[in-house]
Amino acid sequence: MKLKRELDFFGHRKIFYGISIALIVIAAIFAVIFGIRVDIQFTGGTIANYSYTGSIDTNAIVNAAEEATGLNATVDTSSSMTTDGDQFSINFENKKSLSMEAQEALTTKLTETFPDNQVEMISIDSVSATMGQDFLVKCLVAVLASFVLMVLYITIRFRRIGGLSAGITGVVALFHDVLMVLATFIIFRLPIDDNFMAVILFILGYSINDTIVIFDRIRENGKLYGKGLTFPQLMNKSVSQTMTRTMNTSISTLIAMISVCVFAVVFHVSNILTFAFPMVVGLVSGTYSSLCLTGPIWATWKSRKKSGGKAGR
Repeated sequence: MKLKRELDFFGHRKIFYGISIALIVIAAIFAVIFGIRVDIQFTGGTIANYSYTGSIDTNAIVNAAEEATGLNATVDTSSSMTTDGDQFSINFENKKSLSMEAQEALTTKLTETFPDNQVEMISIDSVSATMGQDFLVKCLVAVLASFVLMVLYITIRFRRIGGLSAGITGVVALFHDVLMVLATFIIFRLPIDDNFMAVILFILGYSINDTIVIFDRIRENGKLYGKGLTFPQLMNKSVSQTMTRTMNTSISTLIAMISVCVFAVVFHVSNILTFAFPMVVGLVSGTYSSLCLTGPIWATWKSRKKSGGKAGR
């Protein structure tokens, strides 16, 4: 289905900017009040895995674990795909490994607290923060390198429409998407882990693809209409023409990721859910930034650079 009329993205740019700024402010408030959860793979600690039957109160698990060890604990639950029993993992964010006495005290406390759930220890593993921190640094370097390479690529490829302005506005939209994914982890209290970095890297590639399609159409229309359109008019026409393609692609991908979220909720697979749900948010944000932010920012830049300027070659 083709869009029958042009939408005024430029005219509504302040609304789009306001929505993004409001979401970022809300995330910042949540971060200040509640803090940012960081997984123990980045901070170091111990993971204790147990199996159980029936239903179990995760808050009671946390209380029992903290009473037995004297350490702060968090709990994740999951369903086993191979057995009838379920599992829970207790995460202790301590620099040193749990002593044998602490491990025995923990297991004893859990079995006494939940006598009807047949709680059994599966494994207790110590996690070094060094490898996780190295991984985090490498991912951040990869993100920064991708920003630089994208600016260079867009600047060269779209030099006819002001390559540097296109490159920088494209990266601004990508940075917006990174903040939206981070906001999701902060607001919904998801731990910053390898899933976070995987989502970030995927969304960067997905979002820039839509942005390049839009800039390519702006370049083509610039050649076609010459100086007959202002930069805002050229941008509105180009984004409107590519909107159907962008929405169809995004909706198809969203259906797949939402299905994964439903699967994760039904089978209580928290590791999959902490990847799939931020992916859904990232996909929505990537589509939004490509359609509603990149074009208006570019048109504003070009219009201010050449006051009342016309869209040329």
